[in-house]
Amino acid sequence: MAAYVPDSTFMTRRGAVLVAIIALHVFVIWALASGLARRAMELVAPPISADIVEEIKKEDQPPPPPPPELERPPVEVPPPDVNIQMPVESTSTAIQDVTDKPVVRPPPVVHAAAGGTGIGYGKGFPNPDDFYPSSAQRLGQTGSVMVHICVGPDGKLSEEPKVEKSSGTSSLDEAALRYAKAASGRFKAATEEGKPITKCGPMPVRFQLK
Repeated sequence: MAAYVPDSTFMTRRGAVLVAIIALHVFVIWALASGLARRAMELVAPPISADIVEEIKKEDQPPPPPPPELERPPVEVPPPDVNIQMPVESTSTAIQDVTDKPVVRPPPVVHAAAGGTGIGYGKGFPNPDDFYPSSAQRLGQTGSVMVHICVGPDGKLSEEPKVEKSSGTSSLDEAALRYAKAASGRFKAATEEGKPITKCGPMPVRFQLK
């Protein structure tokens, strides 16, 4: 019977492998214990760092200044259309007084005797408008006054004039009396049979706004 003799070379290889495995395990355990494995991992893949970013608060800044006002060009307004109305010529054939001369009033109505004349206006007889009170004109007061007068042969008043019929306004009545006194000496005396005589009668004085 043949005896089995183990191969010394095979045993040597198995022992070497076993020793290597045991050594590797010991190295791994030592690396874990000493932190060598952690440093090796950090070298291969560095750790992720997170930085805390603080939000920067913006300071309140004053609002921007308003834009400058631009001067507007002046607006040109066209002048309005002016319609000038021309006076229409009248087709009337009557004579019209276009002068500014005072209207000569007819002589006062004074009844004269048969063959005689009544009291009339003489040369330079005053205008009643010159005696129109300015206060009455401003107030728009108008009216007619009947003044009783007596005129002598010389054309002057032979007695004080009197208001025979009032206009209803005292200022106009007083103005009519002043007007009659101012006309003294400028009357035409009444005549009878060709001779001047003293006559009395009413003289109308009218104040009217123009």
